[in-house]
Amino acid sequence: MELLDKFEWRYATKRFDSGRKLSPEQVSYLLKAANLAPSSFGIQPFAVAMIEDYGMKEKLSPAAYNQPQVTEASHLFVFAARTDVSEKDVDEFVERIVKTRNIPKEEVAEYEAVMKGSINKRSPDSRFNWASRQAYISLGFLLAAGATQDIDVCPMEGFNKQKFDEILGLTERGFSSIAMAAAGYRSAEDTTAQDKKVRKSLDEFVIKF
Repeated sequence: MELLDKFEWRYATKRFDSGRKLSPEQVSYLLKAANLAPSSFGIQPFAVAMIEDYGMKEKLSPAAYNQPQVTEASHLFVFAARTDVSEKDVDEFVERIVKTRNIPKEEVAEYEAVMKGSINKRSPDSRFNWASRQAYISLGFLLAAGATQDIDVCPMEGFNKQKFDEILGLTERGFSSIAMAAAGYRSAEDTTAQDKKVRKSLDEFVIKF
């Protein structure tokens, strides 16, 4: 129940206390949680851009329609999906498996073939959509991790992705932004913190068979 209590506490923070910053340890905790999220095959076809620099936040703000979270939050985490997942991503993943588990590459040869077959049968758009879905799982893990540490996190999709990609140099890295999370501490001026959560009842939410 303690985790559910934390989920009741958290909300999509609209105003942050710009005078309070997350510690390096807290930022590391959030990033580790995002990195531990599951992904299809385990390939992790996405990346997270972490923005702490205020000057960079100011550059991004107009592309986020000047929403106050962008400049007020301690940190921004921009989730970016691989624009065209390829066999190279599988090769890199296989190398990580071999190194981490200290096993011969031959042991994962069959798994490697399955992964490459699954990727190669998809169109570029399908690959990007698939990668984006994996990134959203990671975003969910970051949100949950923030709640467990009493860190306010606001997920955001309302921004110009193309502009973000240009400003952050994501395009040349082979990624495109899909969502972001502003993290820090809620401002006392954010009255929405007191609003009751509005959710469907479980009877409405769950389809039973």
